[in-house]
Amino acid sequence: MQIQALRAKEPGNLRLTLGLSAVLLAAWGAGTLLGAWSPKRGLGLAFGILAALLFLFEMGYPAGRRWPGPLANARVWLQAHVYLGAVAFLAVLAHADFSWPHGAMGWWLLGLSAWTTLTGFAGVWLQKWIPSAIAHGLKVEALLERIPGMLEALRAEADTLAAGSDETLEGFYRREIRPGLERLDPSWAYLLDVRAGRDRALAPLERMRQFVREEDRGKLDDLKSIVIEKLELDAHARLQGLLRRWLLLHVPPAGLLIGLMLIHVYTWMRY
Repeated sequence: MQIQALRAKEPGNLRLTLGLSAVLLAAWGAGTLLGAWSPKRGLGLAFGILAALLFLFEMGYPAGRRWPGPLANARVWLQAHVYLGAVAFLAVLAHADFSWPHGAMGWWLLGLSAWTTLTGFAGVWLQKWIPSAIAHGLKVEALLERIPGMLEALRAEADTLAAGSDETLEGFYRREIRPGLERLDPSWAYLLDVRAGRDRALAPLERMRQFVREEDRGKLDDLKSIVIEKLELDAHARLQGLLRRWLLLHVPPAGLLIGLMLIHVYTWMRY
């Protein structure tokens, strides 16, 4: 499923991007063979202008979906945003002649360009992988805002079950199960496997089966179901929370990149 999330939804756009990238690399290679490469003139300058224009276009993504024309579609805008962002970063590298930058401004521009591009691709993967993982791997349906209330309801149900059982099952519940129902445990492992840690969490319940009375085994099964639901709430909390918050890793650095890029352009034009 994770591999499927990496597959391009529009293979034609991917091929077009790879073709454009090959042309840019060929132009850079030809430029380096023809003479000394400089980011201040010739092809080096052209690559810098291309990168700046593409990054400015990228910043129009939030509002661009309302524009008339061929880009007046969320999916089309997203495709353009992702692939042209990759081309822009390649243009940045070519502008710098694929060498390490000189000076603090150069390092900031390169670092922010790389970070913005990588977090953008990470966001695409998360938006494709997480909804699919939740739909196929989890049975409990939960909105992020309602998860705390659902956890409280599960804890109350488990307390009621344990209160009516014998001392063996109730003691086991207080020691082994109740602490895990006190709070959410949104492990990062859920990012790769929505069922991560489930067998380990259920193992004590399976071992306990041989020690409880026959009439309490139904309650043990009910507690097992509650534990599974709680684990799925943990997975929901991690995955939905990450899906909502990844923009904090992408948008502010992108804004800072645009600001520094404009200063860089102004400095070049002025001096």
